[in-house]
Amino acid sequence: MTASPLPLSATTTCPDTAPVFERLWHDHGPVAPVELEPGVRAWLVMGYEELKTLTGTPGLFSRDARDWRAVQDGTVPPDSPLGPMMSFRDSVTGYDGDAHRRLRRPLEDAVASIDHRRLRRTVEALCADLIAAFAGRGAADLVAEYAAAVPLLTIGDLIGLDPARSRELLDAMRALFGSGADAQDGNRRFEALLRERIRSCRDDPSDDLTGVLLAHRDLHTDAEVLQSIFVLASAGNHATISWIAQTLRLMLTDPRFAGRVRGGRLGIDDALDEVLSIAPPLSNMPARYALRDTELGGRTVRRGDALILGLAAVAHDSRAHAGTTFWQRGNRAHLAWSAGPHACPARDPARIIARTAVATALHALRNLRLTIDPADVAFEPSPWTRLPVRLPVAFETTLPEPAPPVPSRPPRRAPAATPTPPQTFGRP
Repeated sequence: MTASPLPLSATTTCPDTAPVFERLWHDHGPVAPVELEPGVRAWLVMGYEELKTLTGTPGLFSRDARDWRAVQDGTVPPDSPLGPMMSFRDSVTGYDGDAHRRLRRPLEDAVASIDHRRLRRTVEALCADLIAAFAGRGAADLVAEYAAAVPLLTIGDLIGLDPARSRELLDAMRALFGSGADAQDGNRRFEALLRERIRSCRDDPSDDLTGVLLAHRDLHTDAEVLQSIFVLASAGNHATISWIAQTLRLMLTDPRFAGRVRGGRLGIDDALDEVLSIAPPLSNMPARYALRDTELGGRTVRRGDALILGLAAVAHDSRAHAGTTFWQRGNRAHLAWSAGPHACPARDPARIIARTAVATALHALRNLRLTIDPADVAFEPSPWTRLPVRLPVAFETTLPEPAPPVPSRPPRRAPAATPTPPQTFGRP
């Protein structure tokens, strides 16, 4: 690797990512050296085909962080701020092969148990309540008061947390994903809240996702249940917050994007797919570890090297889109959900949450406009996500129709919902 590589966080906290990725591609090609923290280097894999190789060859690129040389030689100590995101977890994210398949089945079954109709009604009711809380002011922060609240309250409901505990979970998750000085404390608080929920569900069994996972034959201990809920609650929550916030940010700052949405040329699912292509919820995803010396994208990768999935950088791979715009309407060939055996299993519920939240906001908040210069939109200090710190807006309000009461939780496995046709939305 070269001297003084670019800090990975420079790809997420910069005002405009395009020049950063173009520079990396120009200087290094599809696999670029980066620095995770001072003295800790890794490869950022930015090429579409290289990412497919990285995620689809577990016999060469391991998900098990115990294979990371920087951990083995003590360069990354156990209390490193990178730990909560990159250290080994005794969970589905930490294994390949048979162990991974055993731990993934409960997640897939838990996700399959979600009733999509009930989920949509739950999100509609939450969105209406959140908008009603700030509508009278004619102003709001669409991150803190909306985009961050919708997924956390929804996922909290799915795992059986009350709103207060859900908000505690969000605070802990922000610290965890920040990979800063408070990351380890955030991880401890996150796990403590989930441990409390598991104890409560054992005392009072339920049919929420916690109950589904506790009853699953493939999870043998409460520790495995906890780590399974951790995956659903952390990755799903933070990624969906980012997806909603990035979509609203583009509506407020990108006239091309906003014009196509408001003009009806983009349906909501098409708009969400464009965001997944050009501004995915996880800009960079940890990580794979080389099991032997190899070559990837013209780079010599040594055994034990860490390789980061550059899910945002792949939009700048000219080989993948033959010199044309990477995103095309109806295209879902992006890698926002990763790929291979570790691809996200919860993309459908995430889409329901994001679609409902974005559509409700754009229907209810007329003449929606950002009240700061778009250049002043700052991003949270995380090397993994590009989440706006705040989106202060002004608007006129058309309150959504009150959502009907959400019925009691149905049986665990409900019939698949009828697909929702593409919608157009937005008011001038």
